Amino acid sequence: MRYFLVEIVTRLARGRAVSCLITTDAELRRLNRQFRGKNYATDVLSFPPDEMAISLDRAAEQAKELGHSVDDELRILMLHGVLHLCGMDHETDSGQMRRTETRWRKKLGLPAGLIERAQ
Repeated sequence: MRYFLVEIVTRLARGRAVSCLITTDAELRRLNRQFRGKNYATDVLSFPPDEMAISLDRAAEQAKELGHSVDDELRILMLHGVLHLCGMDHETDSGQMRRTETRWRKKLGLPAGLIERAQ
């Protein structure tokens, strides 16, 4: 996973230092509540300029539901988080992040991304 993160950060975020915490649903719930005021576990949170947190519990559940590996799900979540760290926001843009995520997901050989699943 570390090599994948380095690769996408190098290619998408111009190689800046990005850290990624892979942790539990309980920790993501705490972080989501503390920083976003939302009291539930989520799969990935980004904290500009250079930090993100991913729930391994969510990743495992989503991978099982979608029929791919946990490693692929972690990669999808890392890609999504790095795009947010690059300033993209699928909730407010006009599809730019969705198009970028889809393009990179295909280049990296990953299954459907988060934004695609939501539509």
